[in-house]
Amino acid sequence: MDPFVRQLVERLHEAGAPMSRNKHFHAFDNPLGRQALTISKRLRAFAQVLAKLSRDGGAAKARRVDGAIEIELALPAVKGRRVTRFEPEELELLCAMPGARDALDLTAL
Repeated sequence: MDPFVRQLVERLHEAGAPMSRNKHFHAFDNPLGRQALTISKRLRAFAQVLAKLSRDGGAAKARRVDGAIEIELALPAVKGRRVTRFEPEELELLCAMPGARDALDLTAL
């Protein structure tokens, strides 16, 4: 992952005062900025699903597949599952989000 993209994603997810997309629009008006927004939205949405899954007593398992990390979520409410792949850098950013690391079973990594 490009260091600029990683820095933008980290700043978008800061706990106290996250970076404003509107105020800093110029940082996102290029391909790397758009990539950071895409990753940020994906991680935020997945973290929300993890939080809900954790509250509902579901399970999340992680395993390595072809250099990426594949996370499988068992969704008992809909009797299904969701499988998502993350690059190692994306997983680090996800684990830095509140409650995400606790909801993941990373023992198989």
